[in-house]
Amino acid sequence: MSRGKSKELNKEQDFTKEFFAALEQLAEENSISMDSLVEKISQAILKAVKKEYDYCDDFVVNIDPEKNIFDVCVLRTVVDDEPIDLNEINIDEARAVCDPNAQLGDRVPFKLSPAKFGRVAAQQAKQSIHHDMKSIERDKLINQFKDKEHEAVSATVQKIEPGTGNITLTIDKNEVYLLKNEQIPGEVLKEGQIVKVYVCGIINPDRRPAVKISRKHNDLVKRLFELEIPEIYDGTVEVKSIAREAGSRTKIAVCSKDPNVDPVGACIGPKHSRIEKIVEELNGEKIDIIVYDEDLSVFIAHALAPAEVISVTVDDEEEKKCTVIVPNNQLSLAIGNKGQNAKLAARLTGCKIDIKPENPIE
Repeated sequence: MSRGKSKELNKEQDFTKEFFAALEQLAEENSISMDSLVEKISQAILKAVKKEYDYCDDFVVNIDPEKNIFDVCVLRTVVDDEPIDLNEINIDEARAVCDPNAQLGDRVPFKLSPAKFGRVAAQQAKQSIHHDMKSIERDKLINQFKDKEHEAVSATVQKIEPGTGNITLTIDKNEVYLLKNEQIPGEVLKEGQIVKVYVCGIINPDRRPAVKISRKHNDLVKRLFELEIPEIYDGTVEVKSIAREAGSRTKIAVCSKDPNVDPVGACIGPKHSRIEKIVEELNGEKIDIIVYDEDLSVFIAHALAPAEVISVTVDDEEEKKCTVIVPNNQLSLAIGNKGQNAKLAARLTGCKIDIKPENPIE
């Protein structure tokens, strides 16, 4: 063997060694089987070769990591004169380079430089794998959270971004972001802390899906009540409506389908054990449990608790406008700090509430 050919062979062997080492690393990094990776690489090489030799008819790619074989060949027809192009090969060259037993008309594999196409193909395969992995991750995320939509789930605090205040949480080994505007105002979470979050849904499921979670959502309170109160979970006690100012106060209207079950008592639990767990989960948020009533006037009176109500007059049933009379000493309590009690009662009942004192001061 000449020195030139020997040098070329050594280069080819070095490339093949590097190539398979890179494949192993690529397979390990992406948790993909070597067979799948070889299939992708072969397809990428065929694409690259066909682009380079668009006038050629047929190619063979043989990649065998176990035997350290990496061959890229074009099939050439053996002829007895000068070849027209790379589709043909003179019989003397065919016997010297490809197959010593080659006959006229045979199709023999003529090796091309693997280095020329290997690097291009590896890059293309890497891009293809990256795309596939994104697709797999997207499907995995959607499947994992499909059944968690509109539910309260446990999440572990991983990282708090000092600049934005956004928090990275993990749910079933998935990183999910709790944005600042979906956090309970005033709440300070710590790394490693386990909290309940409400899964609002999946955004952009067809492109770059992300799970939207919240600790401000009204339904987080509802789900916590379902988790802590068996009578709500089994349907004996029903949650009719919720009004919430996250971090400050929530009013929740409940009713019992069983006359023997007190809905408020069921929600509070023995020695306040049930409601205290929910309040603790919500960072000390105050919760008023209101008894729902089909009679709108009665329901409104209940909703304004803890204030006492003298009378409720529904002025317009269609627009749900009403006038509420309270004792003079209960007026500020009925309205609440910055109007909070009245606002929450209005949202809970769906009514416009005008609160007036029993004896207006002239």
